[in-house]
Amino acid sequence: MSAEAVQMRGPVNGTSSVKRVAVGSGVGAVIETYDFIGFGTAAALYFGTAFFPGSDPLTGTLLSFATLGVGFAARPLGGIIGGHLGDRVGRKPVLVASLIVMGLATFVIGLLPTYAAAGIVAPILLVIVRIVQGLAFGAEWGGAILMTYEHAPWRRKGSFTGIVQAGFPVGLLLANLVFLVSVHLPGDWAWRVPFLASILLVAVGLVIRSKVPESPVFEDVKTQGIVLKSPLISVIKSDWGNILRGIGLRIAETAGYAVSITYLISYLNTNKITESWQTLTALCIAAGVGVFATWGWAKLTDRIGRRPLYIVVTALGIVWGYLMFLGVNSAVYPLVVVVIVLSYAVFQNALAGAQGAWFPELFTANTRTSGASLAYQISAMVSGFTPFITTLLFGAFGWVGPASLFSFYALIGLLAALSTKETWTKEQRAYAERAALAD
Repeated sequence: MSAEAVQMRGPVNGTSSVKRVAVGSGVGAVIETYDFIGFGTAAALYFGTAFFPGSDPLTGTLLSFATLGVGFAARPLGGIIGGHLGDRVGRKPVLVASLIVMGLATFVIGLLPTYAAAGIVAPILLVIVRIVQGLAFGAEWGGAILMTYEHAPWRRKGSFTGIVQAGFPVGLLLANLVFLVSVHLPGDWAWRVPFLASILLVAVGLVIRSKVPESPVFEDVKTQGIVLKSPLISVIKSDWGNILRGIGLRIAETAGYAVSITYLISYLNTNKITESWQTLTALCIAAGVGVFATWGWAKLTDRIGRRPLYIVVTALGIVWGYLMFLGVNSAVYPLVVVVIVLSYAVFQNALAGAQGAWFPELFTANTRTSGASLAYQISAMVSGFTPFITTLLFGAFGWVGPASLFSFYALIGLLAALSTKETWTKEQRAYAERAALAD
């Protein structure tokens, strides 16, 4: 099976630390998602009036979503920094540092003055802190996924990386549960409390992550003396095609989420289809289902490969864009809940579940963090400004505009999946099964 053990995927039967690593990485993903996605919920529900008052509701929403997008725009830089350090210094230091930075930035958001108290200084401070959040979140994913992937046995890499990817719906669930409770608090406390509370999660996460061992693959890279001086430059020169394909794959998932969840929350509230508590309740249900759905989809890729799942889901997504808005426009609350659950549990979770193993397998060991992080985070710029774009499209074309954008993103993902190689073939699956039986 060589080809340098298929580009150094780690021990074929994994390490004894894999469960501890997966849980540690997953807990960090929960915390970082709580912090980063919580901002999106606050932007949709509160920041338009708290930081951009005096404008009409549409303009306030646009400005709020533009601030949300700034964090996504910063993520590629965070991915570059985290990827470089992950390939040069190690995966573990990046995990710990990104968690500390994200936790402190999120806590500070809960302390920021509003426009009423500080004038123009308030939104400026919000943008600065959001940029810091973006840098930290951009550095987080590559380290967390790579640590888990490289500790996991070959035949269960999807399953174990799925634990990390499932940390994102857990974080989404926690963030929205807190907002669902805090919505009853008076004044600004409704959005301040969720950000201030994040400091408790960070403390727990740091304790867990400090005990996680370094990746065995990175240790092998150091031992063989193949640590690169400039892994980012190397991966761009040698593997730019996979970076572009990864961006396309990721856009279908993350930008699709920005339409079907982030923007849809605002759409439901602005058009008075649902009350805020109803929207948050539906999102909590979707996130709860998503925890198990993400892991289940990821586990499925260990059996059928990464590519087939992506092709089927993105093809269905082209149609779903329109069905999604037709469903919520009915204003029948149970149907609204079903639409949100399907949008998240199928059209986001399935793609995210496949990415956990597929993205690392597209790159060699000594450029893996840089390559996977770059592909993963550049697409975040598209998703970050998607709620802003969808708001403009709605103003021009009504609901058909956002629906068409979702379908367009699904088409990009489909074309990317069709042009990307399968990295977990029948031959490799058979080899891993034989190795497991012989162990």
